[in-house]
Amino acid sequence: MGSTVLSLRMDGELLERLRRHAARRGMTVQDYVVRTLVRDDFDERFHAAVDETEKFYGADSRRGDPADRVT
Repeated sequence: MGSTVLSLRMDGELLERLRRHAARRGMTVQDYVVRTLVRDDFDERFHAAVDETEKFYGADSRRGDPADRVT
């Protein structure tokens, strides 16, 4: 997969906050922002998959009688 440049304009206060957050994790600002975007994208896709599963099986399927569960 190739890479593409994304240019952002932000105020100095936001950039400093991002620098602090990144520094706490030993990361560059670029790596921190990319990791955050990837994590948010995963969360969004995961929730969409859960919603689709609940539609397919029915939202109440996870709340069945505990005695019916195999452990």
